[in-house]
Amino acid sequence: MEIRKVQVTGGSSYIVSLPKEWVKTSGIQKNDPVGLIVQPDGTLLVTPKITPEVAQREKRFEVSAATDQTFIFRCLIGAYIAGYTTITLFAQARLPPQIRIQVRQFTQMAIGQEVVDETETSITIKDLLSPAEMPFQNTIKRMGVLVRGMHQDGVEALTTGNRRLAEDVLTRDNDIDRLHWLVARQTHLVLADPNLSRKMEVSPSMVMSYFLISRIIERIGDHATRVAKNALLLIDDGATGTVTGMVREASATSQTLFDQALRSLFSQDLEAANETLKRLPDLEKQARAINEVAMQFDAATATAVVSLSDSIRRTGEYSGDICETVINHLINEGA
Repeated sequence: MEIRKVQVTGGSSYIVSLPKEWVKTSGIQKNDPVGLIVQPDGTLLVTPKITPEVAQREKRFEVSAATDQTFIFRCLIGAYIAGYTTITLFAQARLPPQIRIQVRQFTQMAIGQEVVDETETSITIKDLLSPAEMPFQNTIKRMGVLVRGMHQDGVEALTTGNRRLAEDVLTRDNDIDRLHWLVARQTHLVLADPNLSRKMEVSPSMVMSYFLISRIIERIGDHATRVAKNALLLIDDGATGTVTGMVREASATSQTLFDQALRSLFSQDLEAANETLKRLPDLEKQARAINEVAMQFDAATATAVVSLSDSIRRTGEYSGDICETVINHLINEGA
């Protein structure tokens, strides 16, 4: 930390000199404007960025026929989440066909990513979505609707014997992933650019809460997928008829907890979040009852029933995590 004394000039103006090295690094010249942003904690941020546009950043990856496809796909996701606006893949010779396949899969899954230039030796992907066009609340709400539908349909598939419905649930998991990646990307961008934080009207602490909640919902989506997978294993097993009603009741409880957790988030209601946490023992009791009945079945059936019960219970527990995140944020904000 550099310590600078405040100077008074003209009897009413307060002046603090800027560090020389910072001025040179930032490319600031005489008479250039700088932005001054008062932070929530009372500190003052000085920035050479005075426009709301997101800084253009490029990431380049060199690939070859020997490049691992899974690895390059993970690199593309990592660059996307890190906030790079342009991603270029290039090769010394002709770009391998499998790399082009990975790029197509990436652009189909990552929101706002499009191929803008392609040659025999390179592909350039550019972000065409402004972060401010997708408010965090809207994305979280959409994730909640999708996850709730996945869980409900997984249980419905079990109780009605509808294999096609269970298989459809499995295909929706990618929709949750791509929305979570978007939240992660926006989180990086907002934390790196206070101007964007002001434009989106969201504080850095709230951004982190949204990111944590997005991650929790993504996990709930994974458990909804597990519910559907176990439903497929149990649909043709007539022995599970006695436990189906119990599964439906436990599922309804977990979904109520999830709905209440999201309501406490959007209403910023500390007491509602706490009341939701108090209901978790009810779900745990229902899950234990299902596991006890499962012990009457053969090993394979019992394993599937217990796994399904565990996913329903974990959905409720993750809903409790959302409530705890809401409480922590509201206490930090002085609620």
